[in-house]
Amino acid sequence: MARQAKKILTHLRRKKRVRSKVSGTDERPRLTVFRSARHIYAQVVDDRLGATLVAASTLDKEAGEQGGFENKVKAAEFVGKLIARRAKEKGIDKVVFDRNGHLYHGRVKAVSQGAREEGLEF
Repeated sequence: MARQAKKILTHLRRKKRVRSKVSGTDERPRLTVFRSARHIYAQVVDDRLGATLVAASTLDKEAGEQGGFENKVKAAEFVGKLIARRAKEKGIDKVVFDRNGHLYHGRVKAVSQGAREEGLEF
């Protein structure tokens, strides 16, 4: 149990360190990624308003219509493309990427690459 508690604590420290440097504004809102064991969620947040402007996840209707993904990385890439499309519809072209304390690898990286492919600027 002590090992798991240490992992959680180090993750929270990384998350706090990243959030102290990354903040969303009107011109460049923050694109944040939350990763669970099964799903991945992305939100575009304006920290000045304290409001979520756009959200997407693997639980969305569009993701369900895909009929399943090969693996979780492909699902994460789809979520990145979906969040970028929705942000573009709202007139958001530039964002600041918040990896939320996770390493820039795997599913977190796939979300950012999918968003970049759809034209979102980081």
